[in-house]
Amino acid sequence: MYLVYEKTIKAQKVWVENEWICIRLEDDREIRFPAAKNRRLAKATPEQLANVELICDGTGLHWEALDEDLSVIGILEGRLGN
Repeated sequence: MYLVYEKTIKAQKVWVENEWICIRLEDDREIRFPAAKNRRLAKATPEQLANVELICDGTGLHWEALDEDLSVIGILEGRLGN
C-alpha cells in the first residue's frame, strides 16, 4: 500500500489590480491571472470583481455575488473556470 502526500498550497491574500486577480501564497510567491480568462469574472463589474474572499483555509477563492469559486491549486494548474 502506498500513501500519497500532496502539499496543500494556500493563499494568504487575494486582491484585484486592473482586472487581474492577484494571489499571494503562504510561501510569499505571487501569482496573477486576467479576469477575462474566466467567463463569470469577465462579465463582472469592478465592484463585484473586487469582492473576493479566501475560503477553505486559504485553498480557494470565492465571489459570492458571481457564484464563482476557484481553487488555488487549480489556478496554478491553469484551470481558471469556464
